Amino acid sequence: MKLPPYAELLGLTLEPGAEAPVLVLPFSGDVVGRPGFLHGGAIGGLLEMAAVGALLQALEAEGGAKVKPVNVTVDYMRGGREKETRARGTVTRLGKRVANVSAVAWQDEETRPIAAARMNFLIVR
Repeated sequence: MKLPPYAELLGLTLEPGAEAPVLVLPFSGDVVGRPGFLHGGAIGGLLEMAAVGALLQALEAEGGAKVKPVNVTVDYMRGGREKETRARGTVTRLGKRVANVSAVAWQDEETRPIAAARMNFLIVR
C-alpha cells in the first residue's frame, strides 16, 4: 500500500504483520508540541493517515479509487508522551460515493487511546 506524501513527511511507517494497517509515528523533535508532548497536529495527521490507509486497503479489493477527506473530527483524550505512537483506522461504512472511517491512536496499550477521529470521505471511482 502506498500512503500519501504527508505520511512520509511525518515519518510514518507501516507496522509489519498487522491485518489492518497500523501506522507508527516515531517521536522526534519535529513532532514536539509543548515540552515533553506530541503536537496535536502530528496526532491529527497520524489519525488521518491511518484512516486513509484503512480506506485504501478496503478499496483495493474493489479495484481501487481516489479518496478526498470531507470532514475530520478529532477527540484528544490524553497527552501523547515522548515515545512511538501507533494508529489504526476502521472503515465503518463504505458506500459507492461516501465512506465513514474511524481511527484511534495509542502509545502503550491500544485499550488506552490518546486520541480518536471520525472522518468522512468522498470516493471517486
